[in-house]
Amino acid sequence: MEKVYSFIVDKAGVRLDKYVGEKCSELSRTHAQKLIADGHITVNDRVVKASFKLNTGDRVDIIIPPTAPSPLAPEAIPLNIIYEDDDLLIVDKPAGLAIHPAPGHPSHTLVNAILSHLPSLAEISDSERPGIVHRLDKDASGVMLVAKNNAAQLNLINQFEARSVVKAYVVLVKGHLTPEDGIIEAPIGRDPRNRKRMAVVTKGREARTRYHVVKYIGDYTLLEVRTETGRTHQIRVHLKAIG
Repeated sequence: MEKVYSFIVDKAGVRLDKYVGEKCSELSRTHAQKLIADGHITVNDRVVKASFKLNTGDRVDIIIPPTAPSPLAPEAIPLNIIYEDDDLLIVDKPAGLAIHPAPGHPSHTLVNAILSHLPSLAEISDSERPGIVHRLDKDASGVMLVAKNNAAQLNLINQFEARSVVKAYVVLVKGHLTPEDGIIEAPIGRDPRNRKRMAVVTKGREARTRYHVVKYIGDYTLLEVRTETGRTHQIRVHLKAIG
């Protein structure tokens, strides 16, 4: 069933997509941006961009169309569940399992597995990546947080955007990395020689990675790595860039 909301803005200078996310708890910022782009969210009866800055007294009208059936199919893929409550599911994702369907892996993903465990997740606002609030590369293993409802998804997304969640990775690299503590700051973008790959490029997006040497193991180095930005393949790209 279609839902309609209307708000009068009480503070100036806030982006439209952020304001909608704060006022309408069932919408994630990503979903709000899609509704804005589709013309379902207007300001004073005008279609504007998600980045539009609101003024006090503006009227924001929101139309949320009925949720379309999810095109994603549940798949009975085993899940290693670490924790679960009414709002949150935490799973240990194995290496080799993609997070969500995309070109090259249209099925057999973590989302397909989660939908088998939680059929109700198909009703969440982001029908393409229901419950997903952060990234983890297909070839990496590690902990994934999954929101079980729209309110939890919005809350977690806001925490990741505010960088109040600390993500740490254990990485094994060949060679002895020095110094033992360091920060890698280098912009990341599409590799001009191979558009399917990411690389350090001059006009890429800002990226920052911290590392700490845990120990040296023969010809290898075991690292604890923390990313301060969330670029695709950031850790691999940055470590490759420093040799």
